[in-house]
Amino acid sequence: MKPTALLFLVPALAFAHPDHGKEPGKDLEEAVRTGNGAFMYEAIPHWGELPDGKKIGPTHGGVIIDEKSGFIYVSTDAAHGILVYQPDGKLVKSIAPECQGFHAMAVREERGKTVIYGAQLGGPKALRVCKLDTDGKELLEISKATAGDVEGGWNGLTAVAVAPDGSIFCSMGYGAQFIHKFDEKGKHLKSFGGKGTGDGKTTCSHGMAIDTRYGAPRLLVCDRESRRLVHFDLEGNWIGVHATNLRRPCTLSILGDVCAVAELEARVTILDKNGAPVAFLGDNPNKAQWAGFGIPLDQMKTGIFTAPHGLSFDKAGNLYVQDWNASGRVTKLKKL
Repeated sequence: MKPTALLFLVPALAFAHPDHGKEPGKDLEEAVRTGNGAFMYEAIPHWGELPDGKKIGPTHGGVIIDEKSGFIYVSTDAAHGILVYQPDGKLVKSIAPECQGFHAMAVREERGKTVIYGAQLGGPKALRVCKLDTDGKELLEISKATAGDVEGGWNGLTAVAVAPDGSIFCSMGYGAQFIHKFDEKGKHLKSFGGKGTGDGKTTCSHGMAIDTRYGAPRLLVCDRESRRLVHFDLEGNWIGVHATNLRRPCTLSILGDVCAVAELEARVTILDKNGAPVAFLGDNPNKAQWAGFGIPLDQMKTGIFTAPHGLSFDKAGNLYVQDWNASGRVTKLKKL
């Protein structure tokens, strides 16, 4: 598979910035449009803000959608753990404080019930993969103790994905770059990948998802510091490069034939099935804010990102995007 260049869409960047008849973010009571072509969205002001001026808390994690209930689950590095929202942005509850520090999450239905998988980088039970029900009850744990002596060591855990057969994949994107495969009960099956820039290697296997757009399921991996997405089959064999020239891709969400990519350098990009960009969302013209964890909320504009880290489509095509931010920030992009 050949890498896909982004250069031919450079002119489209002119249409990527939010534009709702006013300067983005100035009127916080009105939605701000962003996107281009068939992928236009409105950023909803004040979505997900907590009551009484409380802060969400540091966001260095992920977003998943429970399609059965419609609830949105947002992981945080704060003591309350995972926040659960209604689609309108109202907080329903918080769950699993012991799962503070979920760096990424995956969701699937098992035996008629929604379950959540988290890759826990920090917090009170750091460096484990944890499976939860939607109330936060722990159902499975994979840790250094249970994983055994895996290749490259058990450190720097950044991502988790679950295949249709229940196989669990987790990535050591802040460590030795190996991806480990486990069966549905947590037994280690194999390891693959490793650090590098060539075929089958990554320089930061930061996020990943199961990609079912090509027949047999594949693993689509964000190779963040190589600024690309790459495919492996579910046995760990290299397939090829899917997209290049991205702005440090952190995670992704697939809906139909398109894939949304959270790019740490202040943008969300939507790619088609061939890896070509079809829309840019919330592109930040202020490079001083790119990948900025400490940007104060009052310096962030509605519809403009600073450091997208986690995101998810819902079934209607709306996007929920989490910025990497010290105070905590989540944006709802409503599909038009």
